[in-house]
Amino acid sequence: MRVVSGIQPTGDLHLGNLLGAILRWVRMQDEAECLFFLADLHALTVDIDPAQLRSSIREMAAALIASGIDPAKSTLFRQSDIPAHAELTWILQGTARMGWLNRMTQWKDKAGKNREGASVGLFTYPVLQAADILLYRATHVPVGEDQKQHIELTRDIALKFNTDFDVDLFVPPEPFIGGGTAARVMSLRDGTSKMSKTDPSEMSRIQLTDSDESIGQKIRKAKTDPEPLPDNAKALDGRPEARNLVGIYAAVTGDSVEQVLGRYAGQGFGQFKPALADSVIALIAPIRQRLEELRGDPDELDRILAAGAKRAAELGAPTLAKAKSAVGLKA
Repeated sequence: MRVVSGIQPTGDLHLGNLLGAILRWVRMQDEAECLFFLADLHALTVDIDPAQLRSSIREMAAALIASGIDPAKSTLFRQSDIPAHAELTWILQGTARMGWLNRMTQWKDKAGKNREGASVGLFTYPVLQAADILLYRATHVPVGEDQKQHIELTRDIALKFNTDFDVDLFVPPEPFIGGGTAARVMSLRDGTSKMSKTDPSEMSRIQLTDSDESIGQKIRKAKTDPEPLPDNAKALDGRPEARNLVGIYAAVTGDSVEQVLGRYAGQGFGQFKPALADSVIALIAPIRQRLEELRGDPDELDRILAAGAKRAAELGAPTLAKAKSAVGLKA
């Protein structure tokens, strides 16, 4: 089993990233061979500050390692350090079909009404994503609900390429359900919207770099409702902010939602929020400390990424060579 996944190095990691993906990646390291990359090529599909992108590479690498990604267990690298990603993307764009890409809901969502003004890269983004996966013959990809369609597209591209060129080269990947459950963390200001680094309000999210005091303040001021906590999860329906805070507590502590409610049923948020803050601080404080240590050693971060890129390049080279041969670009 080989797992591949990436994350864009844009902005700081927040609690939603940590509980929704990164800690799941950490657990995957003990279940499969893992390759994790900083998706800086993907970051180019929208307007971005070049200086910000450059500084975010090391920052994201440090955050992942601080959160538990172990370079001794996993291959951690920068996407653009492997030219094969871009080369294979171009080859696969001859296999992918406009109709397939037109149906991508994320394209529709991100382009909005201004499709004519969106970049070509934003439209073909899923083909680069397919190349990221197929280059390493990944068997499984950890994805959320919003990314399942892209895995289906990757499978379609793999199967069509293999059929068109009569080869058994690309492995149609499966969604990975290992690594335990991933929490869907919502904004602290709006329980119906995902926690996001693009939200203009700093109070909507908890950053991995936030101080203990800042974490406590953000949770204290998180939006709630006046009702006490119920004794069952069903009763949280129609209470998005309450459901979000209970879900965060459960994800941070490893308890189930029912266990959390069993402990705090009948209590108001005045009693619940301090306990939630303590739990979040206990999770983030050691990560923040390790992150600060890694920031002070950029040479070590560069060494880790270079070693990861060397390993990834070795894994991907045979696949790219066979793809070139299949389409007639080399003997």
